Amino acid sequence: MNANPLVNKIQPPVSFQDLEPPKSAYLHIPFCRRRCFYCDFAVAVVGDRKHGDNSTMIQDYVDILCQEIDQESVIVPASNLNTIFLGGGTPSLLSVHQLQRILNTVDQKLGIAKNAEISMEVDPGTFDREKLQGFVNLGINRVSLGVQAFQDKLLQLAGRSHTVEEVFTAINIIEKVGIQNWSLDLISGLPEQTLKDWELSLKKLLQINPNHVSIYDLIVEDKTPFSRYYTPGEFPLPSEEATTQMYRLAQQLLTQAGYEHYEISNYAKPGFQCQHNLVYWKKQSYYGFGMGAASYLQGYRLTRPRKRLEYYAWVKGDHSDDMSEFVNTTQEQLLETLMLGLRLSEGINLEALSQQFGTDTLHNIITLLMPFYQEGLVQFLDINQNLIQPNFNQGLIRLTDPDGFLVSNQILSTVFAGLSEL
Repeated sequence: MNANPLVNKIQPPVSFQDLEPPKSAYLHIPFCRRRCFYCDFAVAVVGDRKHGDNSTMIQDYVDILCQEIDQESVIVPASNLNTIFLGGGTPSLLSVHQLQRILNTVDQKLGIAKNAEISMEVDPGTFDREKLQGFVNLGINRVSLGVQAFQDKLLQLAGRSHTVEEVFTAINIIEKVGIQNWSLDLISGLPEQTLKDWELSLKKLLQINPNHVSIYDLIVEDKTPFSRYYTPGEFPLPSEEATTQMYRLAQQLLTQAGYEHYEISNYAKPGFQCQHNLVYWKKQSYYGFGMGAASYLQGYRLTRPRKRLEYYAWVKGDHSDDMSEFVNTTQEQLLETLMLGLRLSEGINLEALSQQFGTDTLHNIITLLMPFYQEGLVQFLDINQNLIQPNFNQGLIRLTDPDGFLVSNQILSTVFAGLSEL
């Protein structure tokens, strides 16, 4: 009897063997030295030691993760993956040997394309030159460095486990190893963060000159320490006006420096967009492996349990309700297509939208967006990205940068509400 939950719990109208296999895979490595105060991700804390390589907890997880990948390959044909993303958590807490086992399993069971983009999230203070070189030797060719701020006080207030000094040490290691395709992450809206702090962080970033930048605005999530300490918009959190200024300043400085603002929170030099994340935003199929991870297979979304021991039991065959799965309705697919597609500066193809959801639906969407077009928050373009007058049939539609991006939630809420009333 096959122990794979996809076989036992899902009975799709067609066999997964008949579907075109995904070309991307996300691998969740949940371990962190400590939990950041804003974090609501599925993570497990292994302690504040410099490296977590020898943790029995991590080794046990690697074993289970590889077992899950092995089971998945039984019902979905090999893919020759074009992108792989190791996220977390802090994947750089893995040892080189542990990463080797994971990637070997992926390659043996699903296949990895010759020129695949293989990304790994890394945190300052969790790797040295030898370790990072070992990761690169295994195929890691893109890293995302979680900096978040260039002020020690802000790092401490956020619960980060590294210092600014460790940030520069990590950057020096990345440069010495020779990784060109790397990203630097910052967070705006942190407690006690001023516009001057933010400007200084942006200027340091520009001096460092990574080829990719991710900038996230702090969201106070439920059941996090920040949700107990702070109320959004109230001191010591910056005001909404201040965070808006931070977003505008980042957009101004980064685009002037040659970065393309290709997604609402992401900037890249030409040729350095994150190909894996584009799979999400374009609603393409992907595997998700590990605690709390989700796969998206031809409209089927399959989410693993968020707690470590429950995830272990799930992989071993305990198919309880801890795992959720559903088939998107047409309405859900439409809303998700709009929500993801409007995050991209390239926008959404209207002809493709019409083909998938119908001409009447497309006309309703355009009608709901027209007030925002008149306010300069929405743009229509031809296929060559030239601005055109509103078109109900073909071309592209996108939010303006930065004004439309800044009120994207308001725009989407209006469209969603309008569509639900039709």
